[in-house]
Formats: sequence, structure tokens, C-alpha cells
Amino acid sequence: MPTSAIPRIDIAALFGDDPGARDAVDQAILLAARQEGMLVITGLPDWAVLDAPARRALLRIFTLPEAEIRRLWRWNFDPRQPNVYRGWFPAQPGLATYKEGIDIGPDLVHGAQVVDAQDPLREASPLPPEAALPGWQDEARSYYQAMTRLALALMHAIARGLGLPQDCFDAAFEPGVSTLRLLRYPVRPAGSLDGVAPEEGWATHEGQRREMLARAHVDSGFITLLAQDGVAGLQAQHRDGHWIDVPPLEGSLAVNFGRVLELWTGGLVRATPHRVLIVA
Repeated sequence: MPTSAIPRIDIAALFGDDPGARDAVDQAILLAARQEGMLVITGLPDWAVLDAPARRALLRIFTLPEAEIRRLWRWNFDPRQPNVYRGWFPAQPGLATYKEGIDIGPDLVHGAQVVDAQDPLREASPLPPEAALPGWQDEARSYYQAMTRLALALMHAIARGLGLPQDCFDAAFEPGVSTLRLLRYPVRPAGSLDGVAPEEGWATHEGQRREMLARAHVDSGFITLLAQDGVAGLQAQHRDGHWIDVPPLEGSLAVNFGRVLELWTGGLVRATPHRVLIVA
């Protein structure tokens, strides 16, 4: 299956004044959501483009000393921490997926007024102090706001495409539950695949045996916006079972849909399995 099987959609009309052009984009997004369950969007507004310098600025968090990173860990990695979902997850040897990163919630933008310690999606987000990463919180806050705004436009497009009021999903995401996840796949150390079943750690694609950095999975949420760093390896599974490379196009976003949206639409929108391979 060629890479072109992943639809590439210019969404500029979602932010324009031409209803006909907007309707065409709505239908293209819905068609991709129903068939492939993943698409690449281009034509992003300037405020939604994560260029290379901005990406490097956000990913500075991975340069923190280990002692600073440990202060951000979740409780399952450090029982002294109260946070269940928000916070840092280190790469773990012995698991099929080898990644590290941080999940940040809406309090990054809205502050303590949206914090609810009883709700993992709204618990306080551990963040590095300003002195450790000067300016980083402002950069992360700006990007969180941009992706929230863009996700809302895509949600409205899907609703309109389904013949529903465009704001029918909005209330479920107030006063804010979205996650900003910054993610890195470090080089695996020797022995980190010990104990991992071969079918979870390796895959054959186009006749080549490749190591998997993230095994096949379906997102549990509503919609995921993926800003890639120019490195190939992300793949989506076509309905026929074939795996398709998702092109890491600069200035674009990969979009996939999760189980919640699939459930809420009665299966009209497809939650797509995806994975990450090492490519030579």
C-alpha cells in the first residue's frame, strides 16, 4: 500500500470565508476519518505551525538534568508523588514501547482554577521551574493553546460533516481536559528488549525486519494531533491490515482519532492502530 493512501488535506478553508470550500474540507476530513482513521493536514494557520526552532525550544525539557526530571515523575515511578496521570514517564527497559516524555494538562494555560485532584485529566501538572528552563513554560503554554484551537476547528468540521451542530462536542471538553504530550524515543540500551515477545519488539515491513519503538496501539481519547520532527517511522494500519508510512512533512500535522470518538459516532469515525518503527 503506497504512502499516498494516507490522505493529505489542506485545511486552510476551515479558517476562511468561503462556505463551499469549508464544506469540501469537512467532507474530506470525514471521509478520511471513516476510511483510514488517520490523515496529514497542511495549510495550517501561522499560529499552528511548529517550525524547527519552535520544536527545539519545546524539546529543551529533555535536556534537563536527571535530578530535575525526577521531580516531575508520576506516582507509579515515584510513590512520593501525588500525580497519577500528569507528569513524567521514563523509558522502561523490558517493555515493547521504549519512550520517555511528559503529559501536561489544562492548568498550564488556565491555572489552579481548572485543577481537580480527583480527576486525573485535571490534576496539577508537575512543571520544571522557570530557573531550570527560562521561557519554556511560555513556549509550552502558547503551543497548548494553538493545538486546542486547532483541535476545536477539526472537531467542528467532523460534527458538520456528520450533519450535527458544529459545537455538539464542545461541552465535553470544558473547562479543559486536553493533554500536551512531549515525547522522545531514545536509543535503546543493550538488553532493553529482554523479556519482550518477538512479535511485540519487531515487525517485518516491505520485506525488512525492523525494531519497533512503539508497538501497535489505538489511542483511547478523542483526537490526536502529532507534530513530527522530520524523522520517518510512524505508521498507520489500513483497513486491509497493511501498514502505511505516515510522511513526516515539515509544517504539517498527522491526525488520528481515538476510541472515544469512534464510540460517540457509533463507529462512523475509525480509531486507527498505529506504531513506530526504526527506519535505517
